Amino acid sequence: MTIDHIRPADEGPYRPGPERGFLAGRTALVTGGAKRIGRALALALAGEGAAVVLHYRGSEADARETAAAIEDRGGVCLLVAGDLADAEVAEELVAVAETAAGASIDILVNNASIFGPGEALDTSTGTWDLHHAVNLRAPFILAREMARRLPAGRTGDVINLNDIRALKPGSDHFPYTISKVGLHGLTRSLALALAPHVRVNELLLGSILPPDSGYGDYVHTPVQEIPTRRFDTPVEVCRGMLALLANPAMTGQSLCIDGGRHLL
Repeated sequence: MTIDHIRPADEGPYRPGPERGFLAGRTALVTGGAKRIGRALALALAGEGAAVVLHYRGSEADARETAAAIEDRGGVCLLVAGDLADAEVAEELVAVAETAAGASIDILVNNASIFGPGEALDTSTGTWDLHHAVNLRAPFILAREMARRLPAGRTGDVINLNDIRALKPGSDHFPYTISKVGLHGLTRSLALALAPHVRVNELLLGSILPPDSGYGDYVHTPVQEIPTRRFDTPVEVCRGMLALLANPAMTGQSLCIDGGRHLL
């Protein structure tokens, strides 16, 4: 695992303060935050005043670009690298992030995920284990470690990025789907287990961005089959995350950002 503190050469006097937003004074760890939805989430958190620790696995150039974008807007961003398929990396990540930031992590955004194809009979044990390690085990370990390390009297938030497949599982993308079903259950159980000091919520996404791998229901779902007749955007995912963070009455909630596909 590596740590890198990214700041522009001329930092300038401005840093997030109370005027920046409702998350000023908080520190967020975003997994898989280098690009795509993770990048948007990191930028949104920084835009509301949170210091961001951005985790990535292999996308170093993208991570540095995202960190620079946050810093250019007057925010604080640190980078940590590690493979969340490794349980030891997951167990150490919160502590490493806190050491790098010099502050306790009180917002955890579990965004890192792998999305592979495969029907049930084609799923190898290795593929099953990999999906569950990244998509289910790592979010649990990270939430556990954040809660364990949270100072007395402090509150925290966990936001899990999930998929509407968790509510409507099918037979395709079998190991991915089942890992997301598990994440849905984990969200609800942890909301009870970690209350009242840590709130745990999830965002269930529909078709937001086509996957890097070039397959997925984004390319197979006609827009006419979505009740809102449009694909959703990362901006709308960010709005959902910020709404959950802003409402202290919400825990164990599953907020669908899917254009109504969960209704079908």
